[in-house]
Amino acid sequence: MRRHLGVTGLAALATGVAVILQADLLARVLTGGSTAVFLALGAVVVARAALVWGQMILARRGATEIKTDLRARLLGHIARSGPLRLGRERQGELTTLVTRGLDALDPYFTGYLPKYVATAVIPVLVLTRLAFADWVSAAIIAVTLPLIPIFGALVGLHTRQRTEQQWALMSRLGGHFLDVVTGLPTLRAFGRARHQIGVVRRISDAHRRATMRTLRVAFLSSLVLEWVATLSVALVAVPIGLRLMGGGVELATALLVLFLAPEAYLPLRALGTAFHDSTEGIAVAERVFADLDTPEADPTSGRAVPDTRRVGLVLDRVIVRYPSRDRPALAGVSLRVRPGERVGLVGPSGAGKSTLLSVLLGFTRPESGKVLVGDEDLAELSMDAWRERIAWIPQRPHLFAASVADNIRLGRPAASHTQVRAAAYAAAADEFITALPDGYDTVLGERGAGLSAGQRQRIAIARAFLRDAPILLLDEPTAHLDPESESAVVAASARLMVGRTALIVAHRPALLEHVDRVITVEDGRVRAVARSVA
Repeated sequence: MRRHLGVTGLAALATGVAVILQADLLARVLTGGSTAVFLALGAVVVARAALVWGQMILARRGATEIKTDLRARLLGHIARSGPLRLGRERQGELTTLVTRGLDALDPYFTGYLPKYVATAVIPVLVLTRLAFADWVSAAIIAVTLPLIPIFGALVGLHTRQRTEQQWALMSRLGGHFLDVVTGLPTLRAFGRARHQIGVVRRISDAHRRATMRTLRVAFLSSLVLEWVATLSVALVAVPIGLRLMGGGVELATALLVLFLAPEAYLPLRALGTAFHDSTEGIAVAERVFADLDTPEADPTSGRAVPDTRRVGLVLDRVIVRYPSRDRPALAGVSLRVRPGERVGLVGPSGAGKSTLLSVLLGFTRPESGKVLVGDEDLAELSMDAWRERIAWIPQRPHLFAASVADNIRLGRPAASHTQVRAAAYAAAADEFITALPDGYDTVLGERGAGLSAGQRQRIAIARAFLRDAPILLLDEPTAHLDPESESAVVAASARLMVGRTALIVAHRPALLEHVDRVITVEDGRVRAVARSVA
């Protein structure tokens, strides 16, 4: 950005010098200059055009470089801090910001910024030259020149508010459209797809009206700025004409004043027009920098993690809120888990069970309260080292479009084929894997296409066996499974829980038979604790 500004400043300075030379030479040509003066004028005109063209090329190149850098920084920041800070509820807005949003910076860098620099350079050079030629005209310009930025600032404040509303509607449209596309199968199943067409149409229409209001203000403000600039030039032209008729000023000087006076106002007039084109980019930049300024947790930093086989876990009055909800997901949860203890979490959907596991994984940071690993605060530990001690099996484990062995090896990338097969055998997955066309080398489709839900779950359990972590988190691993698959997954999960500290979210009783105690979670609170019948 500094290099871009420096180049723009030098180009504006050269353009200002060309403007003064052009006015001087043109005045001399019209008052009987020689052929050499005429040729010099032609050279200056060509040089000025080349400066404008070169500045435009450099501005576009600079805009491309800055947008590329901002995209890389923002995407990197989202990748590192998205699960922790930015949240899934902003995926649509962030997608719009990274794509359509950053493209709105083009008018700022190619239009507004060069004219902004020119406004700081060219009027000063012109006034300096006019002060030596005709100080009266220079004084009139110096007095009337501030009127344009004053009127521009008054109109610009109103335009900025309109543009921020327009961008908010654009972000809302992007987020809602992403939700509709993602949930289209569900909408069609419930016959609500056509209803969403109307919703998208209403949001689009609101964005259209906001855009037209912004353009209306921009056009009216341009008219005001043009009127002020024209009136200011007239205030210079009329006195210089009367003085010329009275013999108080020479023709060459009068012509020089008439040529340079519009040039003094031109950068400010152009800046006012370019400001409206750039307001969306400015609003986008503020959102980008707000996200980049959000502190990101360094997963490699922090203190060493205690021996989790010897110390327990403590949640001390943990409160978690999501921006999209009025009520907290966890409302002061306190819980103690002894090392090696197996705890079942039950309760209605939305009670906060999965959020509790997300807090333990470090994906969600509490608004208040602490998570203690032994006597150490989880927030001060190295997240990478902490997660190495956790095996997590979600309700719908993600399998990649890779071989079965590589999907299991996600638990420990350096594991040998023998270790992978041993983990699969412990998870009761070896039998169906060997029956696949290429066995462990069978390449799966996206999201594990080609395998049943129970088979995908057992591969996830095989990952956990291979990881051999002392802490186990299971989030309803038997949900949506048929009785036969459920029985296999329960048996494999029970073997996996032996000797480990485990928290198991479960709705079905089969898994709860293998835990030491059951905790009921309702409305983000621990309501009841009961011993298991096991």
